Amino acid sequence: MSRLSRWRGLLGIAGSILRHERLRTGLAVGGVAMAVLASVLLVSVGIGVVDTGQQQFDQAGRDLWVSGGPLEIQPGSVGSFENSLVNAHQVEAQLNAREDVATADPFVFQTVYISSNGSEYNTVIGVGAASTPNAIPVSEGRAIEQGDIHYGDGNYNGPMVHEVIIDQRVADQYNISVGDTLQIGATISVAQEHEFTVVGISNMYSSTVGAPTVVMPSSELQEISGLTASDRAAMITVKLRDDANATASKAALERAYPEYTIRTNQEQLQATLADQAIVIASGASLVLLAIVAGVLLLTNLQLAFVARYRETFGALTALGTSQSSLILVIVINTVCIGILGGLLGAALSVPGVWVLNEITLTITGFENVVSLSDRVLVGGIGISVLISLIGGVAATLYLGRAQPLKHLR
Repeated sequence: MSRLSRWRGLLGIAGSILRHERLRTGLAVGGVAMAVLASVLLVSVGIGVVDTGQQQFDQAGRDLWVSGGPLEIQPGSVGSFENSLVNAHQVEAQLNAREDVATADPFVFQTVYISSNGSEYNTVIGVGAASTPNAIPVSEGRAIEQGDIHYGDGNYNGPMVHEVIIDQRVADQYNISVGDTLQIGATISVAQEHEFTVVGISNMYSSTVGAPTVVMPSSELQEISGLTASDRAAMITVKLRDDANATASKAALERAYPEYTIRTNQEQLQATLADQAIVIASGASLVLLAIVAGVLLLTNLQLAFVARYRETFGALTALGTSQSSLILVIVINTVCIGILGGLLGAALSVPGVWVLNEITLTITGFENVVSLSDRVLVGGIGISVLISLIGGVAATLYLGRAQPLKHLR
């Protein structure tokens, strides 16, 4: 028998088994597909989160991030956030005086109450920014043109402009637009005393924090949050001049401000991801569990397949079929299942990514977080081949130990 005829016969036997064992084949293909689907989606989420974070840092247009410590949540306190950098405006002025710094802006984060009618209040994230006039790009209306004039000479005795930029979700929720007003404060009583005019709409910060936001000058958010005594901020962002070197400027600032943590964009992103180490480890564990589950399912089905057809394998052996040919039948059968499962899992990944992106957009406000690439799809199919090879090896080892001739009647 020629080699081609032999392979044609073995493929025919393997194909016949796949057709006649439809339930087993369907379960095996489905198990591999689910393992591939889970792996592809989880890896795509991880890649998408990193890419989204990098895009947010790039869009921020900043080079260095100065902080006094992590931004901590303090349930039960006014504003809920512990802004750890004190004397923020003084540090801002010192940074702006440096030759290599173009602009430095403090950022304050607080939970605030807002209302459009003075009776129903909800909480959103208040962002204190806009120290530099026209610092925030808007999709409608205008930016806060006067900047942070309320800080004045350091005693918060300058006028409050009472202007706010909202994101699109706040605009839709309250059915308000540019020119309308909102009552805003860290407590309801404070909110009732401060009415802000909506001057613009921007999703710049809502896409960063993943929640509805209102943006106002940092000193005004400090005023309505009770942070003026210590002049607290979460961080100060620094944009360097075009001819400045970020690494050298960072080193100089670290010498000048040893009490603060200073990071480049890449370091800030890495620190953000490091804070989510448990989540990342959980995702990696789920990928491993999905692969292990696929291996166990396919291996179990292939072992059951060998046990069920041991008499058939015994008859083929008695007719002169070599052990290697029987092994090839099992391997071909298993690899076919793996490839079919891999292709099905890859095909399901496309609508799966779309569904995950819609869910993520609804919950967090981030768009296109889950990023599907050709490399990930190819890796998913590679996982299916790996699963099938492990299952095939286990089945062939079992066949060798079963000694098919002993099962002939």
